[in-house]
Amino acid sequence: MDSYQLVLLQFLAHLLTDYTFQTDKSAASKNKKGFRSKYLKWHVLIMFVTSWVLSFQPTFVLGALTIAGTHWVIDGIKPQLNQNKYLGRHAFFIDQGLHLSIIGLIVYFYNSYFQLDTLFNIQFNSKYLILIIAYLFCGKPANILIKEIFKASRIKFQGMNKEELPNAGRLIGIIERWLVLTFILINQFSAVGFLIAAKSILRYRDGEKIFSKTEYVLIGTLLSFGIAIGVGILIGWSISPDN
Repeated sequence: MDSYQLVLLQFLAHLLTDYTFQTDKSAASKNKKGFRSKYLKWHVLIMFVTSWVLSFQPTFVLGALTIAGTHWVIDGIKPQLNQNKYLGRHAFFIDQGLHLSIIGLIVYFYNSYFQLDTLFNIQFNSKYLILIIAYLFCGKPANILIKEIFKASRIKFQGMNKEELPNAGRLIGIIERWLVLTFILINQFSAVGFLIAAKSILRYRDGEKIFSKTEYVLIGTLLSFGIAIGVGILIGWSISPDN
């Protein structure tokens, strides 16, 4: 294992902890109550365990503790950040930026003072790690990212009617991003165009809300496809034999 693979593994641990293993209820509680949230301690514990286990380094326990401890501090003060007049809309990006920066610093210092030596002589393939991270990121994390972009841009829409499924849009977004990512990785760019054209057939009939809803869905669709295409191109370049 090298430092690049350790960074990938820690990024994977972060995605699992902050998105896959965290429910909307616990996230909302932490965002509102911070240190007073009963979910914060469990979130931090999961962060520590996931970080340490996925490091495959017994001596990384101090690094995992540091990552989890700073996670506790950042998430604990996030309610104050959310309420800030100027930074509140960007709290998510500041929060994630701090988490990822700390992970990078911890791996850098760990690699400087300790020898990377995995348990049981495990061999890692960076390309497979990147693919796992890419598909995981295009799932729930991308949904949340799109929502936060809407929030940062002050775009709101309250027009969902009773006939619509509240979680259908999220699932559709995940499926379409996985499809786009797969098409790009197998060099089937024409299939991406077909998928975009197929989705454009969608029509809304909500009377006076047609225009605003169409705009809202169009922005969400462009962001969703944009994220998947961007990730696909980046991953394709990263796993290219020339790199």
